[in-house]
Amino acid sequence: MDELRTRYLGAIAGATDEAALERLRVAALGKKGEVSLRMRELGGMAPEERQVAGPVLNALKDEISGAIAAKKAALEDAALDARLKEEWLDVTLPARRRPHGCVHPVSQVTEEVTAILADMGFAVAEGPQIESDWYNFDALNIPDHHPARTEMDTFYMAQAKGDDRPPHVLRTHTSPVQIRAMQERGAPLRVICPGRVYRADYDQTHTPMFHQVEGLAIDRGISMANLKWVLEEFFSAFFGTTVKTRFRASHFPFTEPSAEVDIQCSWEGGTVKVGEGDGWLEVLGSGMVHPKVLEAGGIDSSRWQGFAFGIGIDRLAMLKYGIPDLRAFFDSDLRWLRHYGFAPLDVPTLHGGLQ
Repeated sequence: MDELRTRYLGAIAGATDEAALERLRVAALGKKGEVSLRMRELGGMAPEERQVAGPVLNALKDEISGAIAAKKAALEDAALDARLKEEWLDVTLPARRRPHGCVHPVSQVTEEVTAILADMGFAVAEGPQIESDWYNFDALNIPDHHPARTEMDTFYMAQAKGDDRPPHVLRTHTSPVQIRAMQERGAPLRVICPGRVYRADYDQTHTPMFHQVEGLAIDRGISMANLKWVLEEFFSAFFGTTVKTRFRASHFPFTEPSAEVDIQCSWEGGTVKVGEGDGWLEVLGSGMVHPKVLEAGGIDSSRWQGFAFGIGIDRLAMLKYGIPDLRAFFDSDLRWLRHYGFAPLDVPTLHGGLQ
């Protein structure tokens, strides 16, 4: 026993890797190991001999197992120390830049527009993107023969065979939300309606789906003068400079009188500069809400009146941030988004400045 202990403990102490330790464990404690074979011999001994040899063999087995475990832990610690000496990290170096997501210009401008108009007292109203024919056209005083109701301009939903009801449409403007807001909230009312709209058009300044925000204010004594003030205050806040507007008489079925609105600008080297120069740029349509539209919204047109306006959010983004092609907004090009997008912690805000 003493010879076995001395030999194996010495070999374990001199082992240089875990593979050598495993070989020693098998040689001593495996099924055919020297200690294991001695344990099997206990069955052939006399009871007196077994009482003496059994505890000694168990103690030897435990001692060898403990020595192997201790040596294995020591080898692992030594390997870790060696690795730490060879591999090191300078924690004073700046961290690697990690890519961050960008806020899309449409989302950013929607937030800017909403913040400015909310500061003027306008609440946000939302509605469905699939609308009934009545909400999208009839309630807005758009006649049956109007070009907007043709399939060349509007996306109509499929109908079941034999269904004679007017088909639903992908809304062509957010004006149906104004009707729903009038029905739900009544007068007085001051809301904006941002959201996606759909029209069958596609070129450098038009896409089949785009974003629009419409404003509606209803009260007693509201006039075009109030409309002009709201628009000039909005544009001045949005572009960060005093912006003059010019109203030109126009015609829209849902407003009377109606006006297209231009903003003052200049053209230099193909770049538009808003708020200066002698040029004018058309940006939106507006007017006083038609009495038939008020009645469709459940509001007495003999007691209340109001104004409405609508403007494309995508075009506002193009104008403010110098984006040349509307189609690029929807191309999902990460290079474009990294160039024109906004870092989440560095976006223009009403309180921090919109420039």
